[in-house]
Amino acid sequence: MAKVLCVLYDDPIDGHPTSYARDGLPELAGYPGGQTLPSPKSVDFTPGQLLGSVSGELGLRRFLEERGHTLVVTSDKDGDGSEFDRELADADVVISQPFWPAYLTAERIARAPKLKLAVTAGIGSDHVDLDAAIARGITVAEVTYCNSISVAEHVVMMILSLVRDYLPAHRTVLEGGWNIADCVARSYDLEGMHVGTVAAGRIGTAVLRRLKPFDVHLHYTDRHRLPREVEEELGLTFHPDAAAMVPVCDVVTINAPLHPETEGLFGDELIATMKRGAYLINTARAKIADRDAIVRALESGQLAGYAGDVWYPQPAPADHPWRAMPHHGMTPHISGSSLSAQARYAAGTREILEAWLEGIPIREEYLIVEGGALAGAGAHSYSTRKQ
Repeated sequence: MAKVLCVLYDDPIDGHPTSYARDGLPELAGYPGGQTLPSPKSVDFTPGQLLGSVSGELGLRRFLEERGHTLVVTSDKDGDGSEFDRELADADVVISQPFWPAYLTAERIARAPKLKLAVTAGIGSDHVDLDAAIARGITVAEVTYCNSISVAEHVVMMILSLVRDYLPAHRTVLEGGWNIADCVARSYDLEGMHVGTVAAGRIGTAVLRRLKPFDVHLHYTDRHRLPREVEEELGLTFHPDAAAMVPVCDVVTINAPLHPETEGLFGDELIATMKRGAYLINTARAKIADRDAIVRALESGQLAGYAGDVWYPQPAPADHPWRAMPHHGMTPHISGSSLSAQARYAAGTREILEAWLEGIPIREEYLIVEGGALAGAGAHSYSTRKQ
């Protein structure tokens, strides 16, 4: 029998919801491009409810315990003596989320001799030391595409919020004010701007598709160039790397995975080549941007705004400088954890567990590491320190 250790974010301050704003979710036929939605044999939850917090348990308890397995769910993941560290010693499976990552470092993996499977309930497995997982033969999987559109929608929202300077204007209303001049002094139209994405995978391409109706000029860079018909359909300009793209853009959105090639990419040097007053959106991973370089660029006016929902570490400490820097639109890591997305990543997590427990292959598109090497989506998106 397996022990499954699941690390989820805390319940709402007032307790797990007993009712919801809406009665259900729209039914989707599939993902863009033809990939099918998660397809477990069954689920023990109601789509549209809060599944990603501790009490939601990703809807897994009944499924696992009826089959004789053990499920441990905790939000306590950091610091000496955390419940995560205590329970990891004899865990067979670890489930974590990008929004509340249980960092599976090489040191932690070394202290988990039984660990065989690490599942990301969401997208993005950079909180797992992939080199250590490869060396140990641990399978790493994530629920590919489950919240890509959720994140893409969040990106578009943040672009508009920054360019139109929405958040300060909303604050004026909350504070009882009405000074229109103050509200519009930093507000522009997105129309006609040049917008570029660093990476054009599922999320980046979805962002580009959603921005096309705004009559903007669209740019992208990616290690894998898109098909010519997609470039022509969306009117895309391809650039060989970020250094070539960002000087021509008014808005840059980062949609790349974190790996050695992208870590620290947006530092002082690259930001200095951007247009003065450009906007930068990062819903990918915080460490793709240099923390202090972002603060300096906002304070100097080199950047007109920075928004995103990814921090390092997560949760971010109260004194993290991104909380207090000017002209930002930061949120906690929520872009991929809407109630809509939670239904998909909970179902996908169960699908992965069903396959692993029954000894049948996990979907290739869910795989990041398998058999001591990058595999599936991981081979397409990630690199390791040894490459």
